[in-house]
Amino acid sequence: MKSIDYVSYIKRLKAESGVNSLLEILTMKSLFIEMFFDEQKLSSGTAFLAANDTQSHCALITNRHNVTGRNQDTNECLSRLCATPNNIVIYFHKGGSIGEWHKVKLPLYRDNGEPFWIEDPLLGAKADVVALNLNWGSDVNKLAYYMKTTLDRDNLYVGPSDTVSVIGFPFGISSFGKFPVWATGFMAQELLLMTKDNPVFLIDCRARQGQSGSPVVAYRSGGYRTINGNEISPVISGAPKWEFLGIYSGRVNSESDLGRVWHVSVIERILDAAERDYQHRYKSIKDNQ
Repeated sequence: MKSIDYVSYIKRLKAESGVNSLLEILTMKSLFIEMFFDEQKLSSGTAFLAANDTQSHCALITNRHNVTGRNQDTNECLSRLCATPNNIVIYFHKGGSIGEWHKVKLPLYRDNGEPFWIEDPLLGAKADVVALNLNWGSDVNKLAYYMKTTLDRDNLYVGPSDTVSVIGFPFGISSFGKFPVWATGFMAQELLLMTKDNPVFLIDCRARQGQSGSPVVAYRSGGYRTINGNEISPVISGAPKWEFLGIYSGRVNSESDLGRVWHVSVIERILDAAERDYQHRYKSIKDNQ
């Protein structure tokens, strides 16, 4: 894991973006998205950017059911219009600024009908996580969750009943403009009880429709615990710290506040697969020129 000085990085990022120094970086990382069939809006949800480090390509990460428009378990159409999306609109912060938004519209399918999104190379369509696009222009502010640095992943210990936050847009609601809402709940299980075939864990949180695709983080201010092997150590700090845990995928059923979160390890795999796909297609284009 690449170590980066957190305080210096946050100060530089806020200075470059002209953002109020009291606004949390995580508030800027969740992105409002809308799914359309042609010009007909079908639904809204949440997405975020992910990258390996500050020099890597950024991919847009969201739930698979957001882009397919179908229930992951039953394959039933989610829209009351019985339509599935063919394009997605993402509300980015404008390049070089925060609090002004730039809409980017992307098709979800190629001309041959093949999806643009990349799925988990291990679990495929079973994983409710996809990556879209690695090539963004300077007109958008690329605020990502980093997989291989200590900025968003620093071995914070998160145990049962510890608080976690789902940062997204319930029912399409924002706190201001297109800034997200923080919904906070609790870990409902041990992370160690996940399996490779089912890298999903449960949280107890009042998340609702529209928060599908939200990043899930353990946010700590004033102190936290780290884990190294079997040793858990307390840390007192004046700066906030967080651990990026995964992507929220929805409640287990409509009667429960228990929600599924796909673990960050799935996002790591999909991000690497998206990078390989991007490089393969770029090479093919160059070879055919």
